[in-house]
Amino acid sequence: MANLVLSRFNKRISESKLLKAFVVIIIAILIFLTIILPISLRPAPSLLKIGDVAFQDINSPRTFSFTSDYLTNLAKDEAEKTVSPVYLPADPAISRKQIETLKTILSFITITRNDPYAKLDQKIADIQAIKNIVISEDIARELATIPDERWEIIQSESLHLLEQVMRSTIREDQVVKVQRNLSPLISFDFSEQETKVISELVTQMIVANSLYSNEITAEAIAAARDAVVPVVKSYAAGEIIVNSGEVIDPLKWEALQALGYTEPINKIYDYLSAGLLVIVMVVMVILYFWRLKQTKGQSIQGLPIVIFIFFIFMIAARFIIPNHTILPYLFPVAAFGLTISSVYGYETGLIGTLLLSILSAYDQNNSVDLALYYFIPSTIAIFVLGRGRRINIFFIAGLALSLRGSAIVLSYRILNAFLDITGASTLIGASFANGVLSISLALLFQYLLSLLLGKTTALQLLDLSRPANPLLQNLLTNAPGTYQHSLQVANLAEQAARQVKGDALLTRVGALYHDIGKINNPGFFIENQQFGEIDTHEDMDPVLAAATIIQHVTDGIKLAKKYHLPPRIQAFILEHHGTTITRYQFRQAVMDAGSEDDIERSLFRYPGPIPQSKETALLMLADGCEARMRSELPKTIDDISKIVEDSVNYYQEEGQLNDADLTFKDLQVIIRSFTRTFRNSYHHRMKYPNEDLK
Repeated sequence: MANLVLSRFNKRISESKLLKAFVVIIIAILIFLTIILPISLRPAPSLLKIGDVAFQDINSPRTFSFTSDYLTNLAKDEAEKTVSPVYLPADPAISRKQIETLKTILSFITITRNDPYAKLDQKIADIQAIKNIVISEDIARELATIPDERWEIIQSESLHLLEQVMRSTIREDQVVKVQRNLSPLISFDFSEQETKVISELVTQMIVANSLYSNEITAEAIAAARDAVVPVVKSYAAGEIIVNSGEVIDPLKWEALQALGYTEPINKIYDYLSAGLLVIVMVVMVILYFWRLKQTKGQSIQGLPIVIFIFFIFMIAARFIIPNHTILPYLFPVAAFGLTISSVYGYETGLIGTLLLSILSAYDQNNSVDLALYYFIPSTIAIFVLGRGRRINIFFIAGLALSLRGSAIVLSYRILNAFLDITGASTLIGASFANGVLSISLALLFQYLLSLLLGKTTALQLLDLSRPANPLLQNLLTNAPGTYQHSLQVANLAEQAARQVKGDALLTRVGALYHDIGKINNPGFFIENQQFGEIDTHEDMDPVLAAATIIQHVTDGIKLAKKYHLPPRIQAFILEHHGTTITRYQFRQAVMDAGSEDDIERSLFRYPGPIPQSKETALLMLADGCEARMRSELPKTIDDISKIVEDSVNYYQEEGQLNDADLTFKDLQVIIRSFTRTFRNSYHHRMKYPNEDLK
């Protein structure tokens, strides 16, 4: 039923160029949407910012490096701390100002000391009220009462000491230190009390004469920061950047920013890239189908089913592969190519594999490496598998797929600066798992595809060709002559199929089952009758005899459906006589009627249809030739050749080969093949002399 619906759908599309173009556009749009829509099992992290909590582990999808502003600024801050403040040279103006200030203070104290009208307490209060200096009461009392001759000496010492100190460079951070170290500089000729007076007067006049230069210091800091080399942070492929549940700090945010996870990406270029790729891929496939039709006259039967399976694989790839490290190497792209190759041939399998490999790896960080990893091992496995004639060839193809995949992985890993043994071993293990999974899925999809499309796989054919098959056993038991006839026809047709590039295995299996309808009435057919008891049904109504003979076709179809034979095998049952007539019964009817005009030819005609494939046409020719050989028993090679040529010419003249895709050259090859096979079967054997036995 599904096969019938697909046939009608394909027919409608092939008849309308507009509908065909519409279907191509729809398929292209679906492919475009599949590769751009975010349908990943593990989507790329959404836009993140500093302080967010990661909801999943975020691994580096590739080996990458970036200049970290955060780490660079930390390094610049450390360099800035090493820069000492810059001070200007000592300013003489500051020193002169302080000396003048001290002279003014000393003059005021002298005036206060010499005031005849002021009492001692008033003098002390006036001395303490002097601006720009703080004088304690004890020192003020000492200043007011000290003898004049000592006061003169103290003044001189104070000015000399201040001038001496201020000649040195004094920075702001050194003022306190210079003030502390002032007492040892005072002459030892002064008493302790006088030393205190001098120290208190001079200490407060000591100020920084080398001022801090903000501008020059800023320039030094800037130079130090500029000298810092930018810090580059690197991540290896698969390395965890942020653990699940971890707060994103500035450094991790920079790594995510380098991967594009922190701000929206302009999708226009992504859409343009995907669109161009889809156009190239679709045009390539269209040209392949066109060339296939032009050169071989073939089309892909059940193309909608193939496209559907292709989309299953592609959607699964876009769902599983993105943002993973190991899963891409496990994804069984080869299963699609192996399935298509085993059903349609290696050329179609290669085109499908190439298309799926490129689209599956598209937009991944290692897209080229991944596409080659998919395509090259798949291609080798397809060549190894062929049509999958034996079950063990599937396992050999799987092993070839695993080994070639591992070689591809190693070839790219060796190019790195160092070989990550653990990572490489993991990917090699994934390659072997890929091989097992691909072969398992290929077997499953091959079986499902054969059911949906009515096509036969090599494994099905091999199973059907086993003598232990229940239907063949039934034929052998109930119609042994027909069984032997089927074997001979199978050998004959199989050899010819090899010569004309047909499916030899399909031809052989179809020939084994083409006459199974005779099981229901085996004795009616000559090959099943006992030697010496041949019944040619001459005394039987020719119409009834013809109907009985023709009945084996419809009976065969019923048995085929009962035993679930594939549609391709059922075609051999229907088409092996085409729309020819039962000639013996027709001639007998004509003889009985006296005129051919009085005979209804349709009563003697097989239901057909005429052979629709090269393989069923070969069966028709082999069946007809074998029947004539059995009845005419040729004696020479020329007789054999003439029978074969006459049989082939008869079917050709009757138009039975019009739909069989056989050229005139093919027919000549078939005649030679049949002749050679019959010659080997009918050759004369050596006759040994009888011996007297004692």
